[in-house]
Amino acid sequence: MERVLTVILAGGKGSRLEPLTLDRAKPAVPFGGGYRIIDFALSNCLNSGLRRVLVLTQYKAMSLQRHVNMGWRNSCNWEMGEFIEIVPPEQRIDEHWYRGTADAVYQNIYAIEKSDPEYVVILAGDHVYKMNYDKMVEFHKENNADVTVAALQAPVAQAAGQFGVMEAESDFRIVGFEEKPAEPKTIPGKPGFCRASMGIYVFSAHFLYDQLCKNAAQVDAGHDFGHDIIPSLIDSRRVFAFPFLDENHKNEAYWRDVGALDAYYDANMDLVAVDPLLNVYDQSWPIRTFRPNLPPAKFVFAEREPGGRCGTAMDSIVCAGSVISGGQVTGSVVGAGCRVNSYASVQDSILFEGVHVGRHAKVRRAIIDKGVHIPPGTQIGFDAEEDRSRGFTVTKNGIVVIAKTAGSEQLFDSSAAT
Repeated sequence: MERVLTVILAGGKGSRLEPLTLDRAKPAVPFGGGYRIIDFALSNCLNSGLRRVLVLTQYKAMSLQRHVNMGWRNSCNWEMGEFIEIVPPEQRIDEHWYRGTADAVYQNIYAIEKSDPEYVVILAGDHVYKMNYDKMVEFHKENNADVTVAALQAPVAQAAGQFGVMEAESDFRIVGFEEKPAEPKTIPGKPGFCRASMGIYVFSAHFLYDQLCKNAAQVDAGHDFGHDIIPSLIDSRRVFAFPFLDENHKNEAYWRDVGALDAYYDANMDLVAVDPLLNVYDQSWPIRTFRPNLPPAKFVFAEREPGGRCGTAMDSIVCAGSVISGGQVTGSVVGAGCRVNSYASVQDSILFEGVHVGRHAKVRRAIIDKGVHIPPGTQIGFDAEEDRSRGFTVTKNGIVVIAKTAGSEQLFDSSAAT
């Protein structure tokens, strides 16, 4: 794996995750209490033996850069040629922002060539899954492929209009590729299912350079791997589909695109189930991250008389430094350093770091960003119109999202507090 370089695309705007991405890049959005979204791609790299990684950033990258520097730089032996390097836009080749996934890689072709790889693995930094990329690289070598695309067996209804869809022969050589078709073509013998692109590619390095340069020279063409480059290669080059091998070890393969608010909420809720779909407790494939130096979580008051206080959390994740002080938490993800005060209730919600929930407040089906203080007696998630009138986002599925700019209690309707 010494001749393999990994490029993680982590520069998208993440507009579908607003307001969570107003001040941070999408891969830097907290996930599951103690993680950031990018931790899954980076953990997969280290667990796969890929220890030469370039992370391409663009928009609002400060928190992402800080997280990678604090949590990941010491995971590599720099003296042995290992690295996880943040690469901001340098505009060496073009004065424009990245105009697609292929253009993002093309504009950083100098940094890639400098590493002198034989193979280049290209990933998105905003998906949640467990995968051994080493197996995909070996598959690429065995088939003498020019390009290999990771393929997820997905329901047609789920893939329609959302993912690139491949047609492949029995040896997995790709013979057709459509980007986000309205009616995906199914897998022979498996009606209702199709091969969806996971946005993970392995290229032979010199072939990648040639294709990027050709694509960049086409002024009126698109500059995306899935929409432009991959379909143009199928008829003339060896392009293969690699069936996704899930390291999550559950009955069904787990891969989630968490780029929209409702999908992000659902993926977090996967973690609080009694038997979670995504197993982050499996030490055979650990998910690493930066852990702040905080005391353990604490639960206080156990008064059993009627009207007494009792700090409890059930079917929930509660991170270090949080205090459940006489309140009740159910089916929720509570980030680091949070506080749920007496008689408060948090249900089916996601609290980012440092959220304070005041006495007698009630929070239901909500995502609350870093540092927000919920005033005593406030109710969130019970009246969608009232929540919208406060300036909060309410998703299609009724999830209330409060941005961290709403950290001041004065931003809440004072009449809601008692």
